[in-house]
Amino acid sequence: MALMGRRMTTESSFIGISEAIQRVESDIRDASRSDARVLITGESGVGKEIAARSIHRSSRNAQLPIVTINCAGIPDSLLESELFGHVRGSFTDAYSDRVGLLEHANGGGTVFLDEVGEMSPRMQALLLRFLENGEIQPVGAAGGPRTCLNVRVISATNRDLWKSVESRDFRDDLYYRLNVIRIDIPPLRERREDVAALLHHFLTDFSAQHHVTVPELAPETLTRLLEYDWPGNVRQLKNVVERLTVRRRAGSIALDDLPVEILGTPSAGDLTRRERRASPLPSVVELLFAQMTQQHEPFWTTVYSLFMARDLTRSDLRQIVARGFQQTGNYKALAQLFNVAPGEYRRFLNFLRTHGCDVRFQLIGTMSAHQFSGGAQPYAQAADRPYQAS
Repeated sequence: MALMGRRMTTESSFIGISEAIQRVESDIRDASRSDARVLITGESGVGKEIAARSIHRSSRNAQLPIVTINCAGIPDSLLESELFGHVRGSFTDAYSDRVGLLEHANGGGTVFLDEVGEMSPRMQALLLRFLENGEIQPVGAAGGPRTCLNVRVISATNRDLWKSVESRDFRDDLYYRLNVIRIDIPPLRERREDVAALLHHFLTDFSAQHHVTVPELAPETLTRLLEYDWPGNVRQLKNVVERLTVRRRAGSIALDDLPVEILGTPSAGDLTRRERRASPLPSVVELLFAQMTQQHEPFWTTVYSLFMARDLTRSDLRQIVARGFQQTGNYKALAQLFNVAPGEYRRFLNFLRTHGCDVRFQLIGTMSAHQFSGGAQPYAQAADRPYQAS
C-alpha cells in the first residue's frame, strides 16, 4: 500500500514524511486487516475519503465494491431512499423499485458514510437499527420482509462527534457503534513538513495532465506556500497548484501569481503574535468577493466549489450574496457581477433558493408562497425587480 512516506501516488492526499502521517498510515494498515467499523475524523479537505478507500483497497474484500454517500449533501427525505432503496409508488417520482447503496455493497463490500455527523435524529435512528441487526427495509415497503446485509461501514466527520453527543445532537449509542477503530487525520498546518512533498507531487501530476512543463517556484513563493496555514488543507493546496500550473505562462511562479486568499493572509513569519492580533485580516467573504469582482473569476469555481466542499459556511455565502445584491440591486446584474454565464442564470437562482441564500427578503419577504408556485419564471421575474433599501 503505497500511500505516504516518500512514495508518490496519483490518488493519495497523504503524501509526506511527517510522523503524524506515518501514524495515520499505520492506523490504515491495522484497520484493513479486519472488518471492524472505522470512524475517520479530521477537518474538511484532509483526505478522509482517501483514507476510507485505502482501507478498502488493502482489505481482503478489495475486489468488492465501495460505495460512497455524502450525508450532508442530500436532503433527509432522500437520504433514506439512497441508503435503503425504495419501492415503486412510495413517493413522487418513484416510478420503479430502486436498490439502495447499502444493498449495492452487500456481500462484504464497503459503505463510506461521509459527514455522518450531519445526519438528522431520524436518520441516526434508522442507521443505528441497521448497524444493530444488519437488516434494511426499503422506503414504502412497510410490513414487508426485511433484507439482511453483510457490509462494512466506514464513516467520517469533520465535527467533534463527542461534543455533539454531549449537546444531544448525536446519539451516543450510534457513536459507540461507529467508533470501533478511530483514525484522526491532522490538518496540514500541523504537519508543515509535508507541504513541500505535496507541492512537488501535485506540480508534477498536473503538469502531466495538462501537457505542460513542470513549473518552478520562486524562492519567496515557496516560502509563502510553506508558511501558509492552508485552512482548506490538502484539497485547497491541490486546487491552488492546479490553478498555478494551468495559468502559468513563462518562467517560474512568482509571489504575485499566488491567489488572493494566500497573499491576503500573512504568513507565519510575517507578523508577531501581538501584531497579528492588532492587525485585522480580510475575511473570507472579502477575499472571495474580490476574486469575483476584481479578478473576474466565476462564481462556480470561486464560491460554489468551496460551499459544496463545506469549506465555506452558509453564513459566509449569504454575506457574499447580500453584499453583491446591495451593490447591483437585482439578480441579473448580480449574476453578471459574479461572472455567471447567461445560460446558467436560472441554475444560479435555484442554487441560492435551495440553500436558503435568497437575500430578497427586503423586497418580497411579505409575499406568500403561492405567488411563486408557477416555477422558475415568476421566481426569476421577482428576483430581477429593483432593490429598495428599507
